[in-house]
Amino acid sequence: MEIERRFLVAGQAWRQHCLWQRRLQQGYLLAAADGLTLRVRTAEPLGPAAQGGLEAHLTLKAPPPEGSTTAALCRLEFEYPIPSSDAQALLGLCTTRLSKCRYGLDLPGGAWVLDVFDAENAPLVVAEVELERADQAVRVPPWCVRELTGFHTLSNAALARHPLGRWSEAEREQLLGPVVAAELD
Repeated sequence: MEIERRFLVAGQAWRQHCLWQRRLQQGYLLAAADGLTLRVRTAEPLGPAAQGGLEAHLTLKAPPPEGSTTAALCRLEFEYPIPSSDAQALLGLCTTRLSKCRYGLDLPGGAWVLDVFDAENAPLVVAEVELERADQAVRVPPWCVRELTGFHTLSNAALARHPLGRWSEAEREQLLGPVVAAELD
């Protein structure tokens, strides 16, 4: 079970918390309206501390069991390492893809990562924290300006299908608020 909260990030203050970085390429072989996704991802270590080669995974995500009271936070997740050559071939089959840089952060209260999106999803920056329990308290940094947990239109699968760069100004303001939407322009 993946238990995760997501936040919109503004500014650069998060950079002082970086432990590592990776370039992620991911594509969706399946992205159903009910939240079922089948994703292929490659991760290339970057930066001065980069070690190892290209990693690749195939990930199936599904909604939590029916009746879950924490549906916005929780999903079933099954992730399997695959050969990078298989991942490259599968990425070639994906009609919906995205790329981003992921940074591991040294923040307390869970496993924090931050994604800086590329291409049509730039300059979107989203922080995520994986939790052990849905009711776990989290100290949210001040540069996390809005919680995005449960905003399905900002899931990675949705952003691959309908990138932020294709959103109308009204769509951006409705979902992100006028001040944050203006910062992303």
